[in-house]
Amino acid sequence: MVNIKKNENGYLNVVELFAGVGGFRVGLERANADFFRTIFANQWEPNKKVQHAFDCYKSHFTEGVYDDLSNKDIAQVPDDFLSKLKVDLLVGGFPCQDYSVARSLSGEQGIQGKKGVLFWQIKRVVEITKPKYVLLENVDRLIKSPSKQRGRDFAVMLATFKELGYTVEWRVIDASEYGNVQRRRRVFIFCTRDDTVYAATQGELEEADILFSEGFFASIFPVKQVPYKNRYSIIPLPEDIVKISDEFSDTFYNAGIMRNGLVHTTHPEALNPNPVPIRKILLDDSEVEDEYFLNPTEIDKFTYLRRAKKVERTSREGHKYFYSEGGMSPTDDINLPGRTMLTSEGTVNRSTHIVERNGRIRYLSPIECERLNGFDDDWTNTMPKRARYFCMGNALVVPLIEVMGRKIEEIETAED
Repeated sequence: MVNIKKNENGYLNVVELFAGVGGFRVGLERANADFFRTIFANQWEPNKKVQHAFDCYKSHFTEGVYDDLSNKDIAQVPDDFLSKLKVDLLVGGFPCQDYSVARSLSGEQGIQGKKGVLFWQIKRVVEITKPKYVLLENVDRLIKSPSKQRGRDFAVMLATFKELGYTVEWRVIDASEYGNVQRRRRVFIFCTRDDTVYAATQGELEEADILFSEGFFASIFPVKQVPYKNRYSIIPLPEDIVKISDEFSDTFYNAGIMRNGLVHTTHPEALNPNPVPIRKILLDDSEVEDEYFLNPTEIDKFTYLRRAKKVERTSREGHKYFYSEGGMSPTDDINLPGRTMLTSEGTVNRSTHIVERNGRIRYLSPIECERLNGFDDDWTNTMPKRARYFCMGNALVVPLIEVMGRKIEEIETAED
């Protein structure tokens, strides 16, 4: 087993979970490759014979990649390996799942979460390694799920970090509002261990000051000083996580802070949105292979998919109903930022980007999809085209992480 000790000469040891093709690592290393040192990365796609994302990750990075542990279900990575890692920063994007918990059969053994829910693996790693900082990313619906018990899952997460000894700040960020080319909304969660200098410093501030100017997110992604529609509320979290799981229902807005079990949450607006139009990242058509240009049959299908429609359907129970969709522009306006890219990108699908120039309509190429997320050209050129689209549909917007990385370096420098 490896024993990686914390370097005392000015860098942070990073563990990257659910690493995908390395978006967190790319962003952090762009911020300062000498400061962020990834000592362990884990990426495993269940039920996939070929591990395209991991193979891509491994083609770009060697440090922190272990053949027997990095491409393995994180639940199977043993505690004793994790306990030898001196971790300062834990990062990862994880699936939005069911976070409900129950009392174990023997009360003194605490609670049990549903098996296979990857957040509990984050909890396990944090419990074992006790990093100073945790930075996570997820789809923005996390703060509202499940629909029948609004906010329960996020409340369980917040209460879990409280029990682990962390203060939590979160923010839903639309990447296009901060100089990026994709309207991609994701929730970012920054957790700080309560015994750090940063936690103590922030503890002297009012919650509203943290959320609108002085906090981790507001200091690097500026917002207006008045919340949207005056949305601001204070929510006390119940002490018992099982009670939260069974009974909690409340509204978490797009930003918030939880410390000592008390949540302040609000809906901020970007101060000066500055999106980049999609035309800025497009290749010249002469650089794009013929396979990406739509044939007449595909054009007809997209015309149907993107127009307004009202279609009669029949449910499994035999009930007839009408399914309605609003219309979309025939092609994506290249003078606007791109829409949120999904894993179905590049297929004949209503959500797929199609652009028109010089009278010809085409898909975005894999390189252009990499650019939508801020990766280097051909970053995923280790895998088939379909897999490249899929991985970019799952990826995060790298420049956002670069900005956050610089902030984390600033915070850690003040710890000395």
